[in-house]
Amino acid sequence: MPLPPGPFVRCGFNAALLLLGLVFAGFTSTGGSEHAATAALPAAFSDLLPHFLVEPEDEFIVKNKPVTLTCRSTPATQIYFKCNGEWVHQDDHLIERSVDPATALPVMQVTIEITRQQVEKIFGLDEYWCQCVAWSTTGTQKSQKAYIRIAYLRKNFEEEPQGKEVALDQEVVLRCHPPEGVPQAEVEWQRNEDVLDPVSDPNFSITPDHNLVIKKARLLDTGNYTCVAKNIVARRKSNSATVIVYVDGGWSEWSKWSACAADCSMWRSRECSQPSPGTGGKECQGLDLQSINCTSEQCPQTVSGAEDVALYVGMVAVALCLTLLLIVVVLVYRRKKEGLDADVADSSILTTGFQPMGIKPSKPGVWAPRPRRPPHSKNSHLLTIQPDLTTTTTSYQGTLRSRHDTTGKFSMTNGPLLDPLPNGSHTLHNGKLNTDPAEFVSRLSTQTYFKTLPRDVANTSYGTFNFLGGRLTIPNTGISLLIPPEAIPRGKIYEIYLTVQRKEDLRLPLAGCQTLLSPIVSCGPPGVVLSRPVILSMDHCFDACLDNWAVRLKKQNYEGAWEDVLLMGEELVSEPYYCQLEAETCRLFTEQLGTFALVGESLHMGAAKRLRLVLFSDAYCSTLEYNIRVYCMDDTQDVFKEVMQMERQLGGRLIDDPHILLFKDSYHNLRLSIHDMPQAHWRSKLLAGYQEIPFYHIWNGSQRYLHCTFTLERLSLHTCELTCQLCVWQVEGEGQSFALDFNIAKDTRALDSEFLLMDSNAMALAGPSAFQIPYLIRQKICSSLDAPCPNGADWRMLAQRLKLERHMSFFASKASPTSVILDLWEAQHFHSGNINQLATVMADIGKQEAMIFLVSDGEC
Repeated sequence: MPLPPGPFVRCGFNAALLLLGLVFAGFTSTGGSEHAATAALPAAFSDLLPHFLVEPEDEFIVKNKPVTLTCRSTPATQIYFKCNGEWVHQDDHLIERSVDPATALPVMQVTIEITRQQVEKIFGLDEYWCQCVAWSTTGTQKSQKAYIRIAYLRKNFEEEPQGKEVALDQEVVLRCHPPEGVPQAEVEWQRNEDVLDPVSDPNFSITPDHNLVIKKARLLDTGNYTCVAKNIVARRKSNSATVIVYVDGGWSEWSKWSACAADCSMWRSRECSQPSPGTGGKECQGLDLQSINCTSEQCPQTVSGAEDVALYVGMVAVALCLTLLLIVVVLVYRRKKEGLDADVADSSILTTGFQPMGIKPSKPGVWAPRPRRPPHSKNSHLLTIQPDLTTTTTSYQGTLRSRHDTTGKFSMTNGPLLDPLPNGSHTLHNGKLNTDPAEFVSRLSTQTYFKTLPRDVANTSYGTFNFLGGRLTIPNTGISLLIPPEAIPRGKIYEIYLTVQRKEDLRLPLAGCQTLLSPIVSCGPPGVVLSRPVILSMDHCFDACLDNWAVRLKKQNYEGAWEDVLLMGEELVSEPYYCQLEAETCRLFTEQLGTFALVGESLHMGAAKRLRLVLFSDAYCSTLEYNIRVYCMDDTQDVFKEVMQMERQLGGRLIDDPHILLFKDSYHNLRLSIHDMPQAHWRSKLLAGYQEIPFYHIWNGSQRYLHCTFTLERLSLHTCELTCQLCVWQVEGEGQSFALDFNIAKDTRALDSEFLLMDSNAMALAGPSAFQIPYLIRQKICSSLDAPCPNGADWRMLAQRLKLERHMSFFASKASPTSVILDLWEAQHFHSGNINQLATVMADIGKQEAMIFLVSDGEC
């Protein structure tokens, strides 16, 4: 048996004789000192094994509060705790000694504290347990095991009660499956916020699986029912389910027949009053008034006269009026339709400087079909704009910069963005913004907001912009900022930056089961006035299923604290933030610049994060040992870029394509193992069958470069071919495997290969060059589609064709819905956008055949 920690060592028979010679009388723990008493030890003491007066009990850790385990035994000379098979250090024990007054035997009590961090270290491998071992001069005894678990209660119910309408006296069953929790949640039911007690009202009962049963529905049972789940951590309430108990109406008996009237008929009636319909119940079926003809003896004789003639004349007049009204409606509809066709022709604005779609430009001397002219309409003047195709610069009349002199505010090597022209005209240049990074950092360092920014110039983009807008991009990160036209007020010129924060530079506090789902991105300066939202694009690393997640957008305020500004899926169009969630990207519409990040909390164990698994090895190996590094990182481009840069500095190389693994919120760890190596040439130096990364190290997302290293050994320096199988899997979850077969002496895959895609696009673009849709064309599209059309051939149809109908309310809340839709299209398709595809959508909306054309390079 292993020895407990501490100074005590059992030395066989001699130690036992020495202990038998001791006289235990009384001990007190006051002030931490011990005092020997004069009472003699009973002779039977030497024959007694220790027995426990108090044994450790199961405990739950609530939030970050440690738990205390207690053990008390008599007679005992020593007590130590063992947790998960390992002895607890003696310094962590609190010992108290006393004497049992009834038996005069020594009593020892020991307590220890267990923290959340201790439990989390082995979470997923096994349950955390502790037991105490007590010694006497005769032998040892072990207590029962106490299991320590981290208590929690998820937020969302697995099944919530649903509202019902039921008939009087009908049985009602309201189902409820409480949120997952440890310990398991207790359930109670409320009606209109009052707790239901089946003991006091036997018409209610609660089943073992927490469902509420109303045995016979009464009128007083109408109300709002709520399922409430609670444990030692929290209390959760489901959405209320409205139960309506209705009463179907029933007839009374028929009244007696009336006397025979002048029209030779008599009648009788009945009422729907036994019972009367209530709380939405059905009315009585059938007639409440019944009539029959009287017998000839009872019926007075009458002759039809002027009354019948008047009735027929009135019927004819009503028929004529209805016919005239129908003719008027048809005429008005046809006239409106003609006007609508003329308005729809506005979609032909895309003809400006375009070439016919699907028809290649003709070479000199080669016949090419002439595009059909559009029908003349009141908006046909839109087709008369003749672009200058001889230059990439477009001159037009108007004020494109501030009325006051802004000379010197643009610092660009290729000249100013706006060159003054005679008579108030200006030139729009499509150009990259090239500014000295050191000069930019030097200028920003004088501003107070720059204190929180990283000084990493490689991950920072910046530029100077006016009302024409532009775009900032951080290459190979998936992070960009689109500044639409008119987002910056006319007359204003802003110097704007975009940067990605390294997680070690800026810590974002996470609580409970929260996890970081995106890079931390800053754009600024904060506090600038924007006329309309800019679009911040960044990668995320979760399964994009909001049924599995509660995803919040967090923003850092001026004091440095983080605030929740948006719950994804519950955006309000009145708020300054709105999100478009895509499979791997989040696009944030924001009217305020600042520092942002996505933080998620799983709603159940089906929620999953995407991990990118990447394998590296040493590019050159001159020893018998050979290392393979397996990185398990969040599946975002910025993290991948950092790992690639770090491995390049280490002299590493990629040895296989990256794989994607869905890592679920199941509390199970990630395991890695290597198999199927040729035993005659290679062996693994790993002592265990696999390596393991704890669940929480991966889930919270704060550890950026998590990896495991497999050290292999070749039996000869001449061995260069390596074949093996490397497996990565989550316990009781998904897995991926790499089939490796390569020569370690040949650098077959350099780090600057296709896996580190060098983004050739400029980090900053200002003016029209930042957009695929020319500025003037964009303005005409907006003026054509912003006005609502009765048949929906407006911005609403554009949103539907672009599969953006989920955001109709958001678009409708803007002054120009079309402009916001085009902004989102530009943000989504900057690298891979096809302007022809957008032109096709416009043609479909306008139903104008052969009127949509390709944009030529020199259009604007």
